[in-house]
Amino acid sequence: MTNSLRPNGDRKAPLPPAQSPAGGVPSPRSPQSPQKKQNGKQRDAFFDNAKYLAIVLVAMGHAWEPLKGDSRILEAAYQVVYAFHMPAFILISGYFSRSFDMRPDRLKRLITGVAVPYIIFETAYPLFKRWIDDDPGQDISLLDPWYLTWFLVALFIWRLTTPIWNLVRWPLPLALGLAMLATVTPEIGDDLDLQRVLQFLPFFVLGLVMKPEHFHMVRRRSVRIASVPVFAAALAFSWWAVPRMNTAWFYHRDAAQELGAPWWAGPVMVLAMFGCSLVLTACFFAWVPRRHMWFTALGAGTLYGYLLHGFLVKAGDYQGWFEATWFHQPAGQIAVTVLAAAVVTVLCTKPVQRMFRFAMEPKMAWAFKRDAAELARERQSAERREREKVSA
Repeated sequence: MTNSLRPNGDRKAPLPPAQSPAGGVPSPRSPQSPQKKQNGKQRDAFFDNAKYLAIVLVAMGHAWEPLKGDSRILEAAYQVVYAFHMPAFILISGYFSRSFDMRPDRLKRLITGVAVPYIIFETAYPLFKRWIDDDPGQDISLLDPWYLTWFLVALFIWRLTTPIWNLVRWPLPLALGLAMLATVTPEIGDDLDLQRVLQFLPFFVLGLVMKPEHFHMVRRRSVRIASVPVFAAALAFSWWAVPRMNTAWFYHRDAAQELGAPWWAGPVMVLAMFGCSLVLTACFFAWVPRRHMWFTALGAGTLYGYLLHGFLVKAGDYQGWFEATWFHQPAGQIAVTVLAAAVVTVLCTKPVQRMFRFAMEPKMAWAFKRDAAELARERQSAERREREKVSA
């Protein structure tokens, strides 16, 4: 879902994750899942649960950003969450992009579910800042992703390149190589946030090469038990590392030289953090419920929660809500955490989806030519209905 609130800047921030159906990611299907259907497609509760829980962690991380400087414990928790919440989301995106090709209906969905929301929100966020922060000079640029919108750019590029990753013999080593090269190339700049696109790429490619049995492996009881001491060790290490490590490494948005490190530290950190992120992601998946829960249906609306909660976080930043003394005390930090989880949960609900579907999942039939194969299927369907009427 990555730094949500870059100090003294509004141009960069993470987020979510791939969604389904919005966001251009196919709805999860699995023969092992209960017979719950949406839009005629069988959904796997595990993946919807994972997406919902990941988006909650994203919102919590954004809420912690203005407060973590006052608490070493909160900073440690922040680093642990940022080590795996976006990798988990991106990995799921890759897993459900395995069958993506250049078929017209899939390209249309990629445009309407990813490109169009990017244009809308890349425009809406700067306009929002102009209004609420009284900053009429705030620029609007489609080339420099603003705040949360970087993920939409990345998803669009990753999915377009999926046929290539499915073609090459060693996709994951190649993706890791590109990520390592990106960390020693500050000249990449901010256009389309390509540093994040390339540095997070290995997680998407890993999802492309994963199989269902890999997810079954991490859901074993032994993995669930082992994940408890692993998370505890991660928190302890993070607490130790807070004053010793630059948190910006977790955002994957800068080259090593831009973080004041020698060039060789970039490739080393890519490999080290890729390994740490995979371990923590596996531990996260181990605790994701496999059955239908009260929040399972919200997994289909995570793009809504992702893009919309940013307006509230930014409003709090611009209006100074986080400056209240109480919020910087343990009770206040807990309250902010609970509030962030509650707000993003509401933003994933069906009423909110219906309200903002025009921006997230526009039909836009007027913008596309009719596919010949689609027309043929419609004719066959109409002829079949006519025959059924006659026979009746």
